[in-house]
This record gives sequence, structure tokens and C-alpha cells, in this order.
Amino acid sequence: MSIGELLAATVPMVRTLNLEYLETTPEKAVLALPDQSEYRNHVGGPHAGAMFTLGESASGAIVLAAFGDQLSRAVPLPVTAEIAFKKIALGPVTATATLGRPAAEVVAELDEGKRPEFPVTVAIQRADGAVTTEMTVTWTLRPNG
Repeated sequence: MSIGELLAATVPMVRTLNLEYLETTPEKAVLALPDQSEYRNHVGGPHAGAMFTLGESASGAIVLAAFGDQLSRAVPLPVTAEIAFKKIALGPVTATATLGRPAAEVVAELDEGKRPEFPVTVAIQRADGAVTTEMTVTWTLRPNG
């Protein structure tokens, strides 16, 4: 089962918004939010809440791809999120998430008994390539027990 299939099966909001997992690797996660009239805002684009969910979901997908092998000893959790709306988003949008720190550095902190935190940056683009939204989600790996 792919990360996208796993998240679609276990996170109801992913199914609600019909998020599509286009690419999920430890280096990059790319998700798409189709244009759906029931999730539009007052100017005809995707609602801010849908955009936030898209970005947070992309950040979670890359975290699982990069740290899935650590799940037996730590649970990934978002700590903070910051979102900036740069341009009006209309039509379908795509979110691309990247890790802000090397995964090996984060795992080394976990190995030292620390609770590492690391940023994931997300750019959300319209079909024409314009970046409409920028987001940073800070994640942690909380050690079990």
C-alpha cells in the first residue's frame, strides 16, 4: 500500500476533499486538490480551509515517506503551521512539500534521546504554475513511551 493509499484510507478529510497523491518520496511530496464547487470561497477559488488541508496533508506525506521507518519508536506530530496567501487560487491546485532539514540529522537527534523538530515547506500552485500559497509546517517526532 502506498503512502497516498494509506492516508486516504485512514484520514477521512483526505477522502472528503478528494486529495490526489501524485508523488510521495522522502525528498518531495506532491498532492493535488481538484476544482470542486462545494469547496470554493467567495471569489470562486478553493476555500482557505481546503488549501490548508492540502498543504498540511502534503507535509504529512513527506514526513511519513522520510520517517516511516521510525514509527516503531516515535510518532510524527505537527507542532505549528504558518500559511501565506500570495495570489488568488482558481481551478485545481497542486501542493509540493519538501523537508527543511536533512532526515539523517533529525534521526540522529532522535537517536540521542531528543524530540527533534523540523520544518516542512509547502508551495501551492495553480495550473499556470503561479505560486498562490506558501506554508511551513513544523513537525516533531515524539518518542514513544
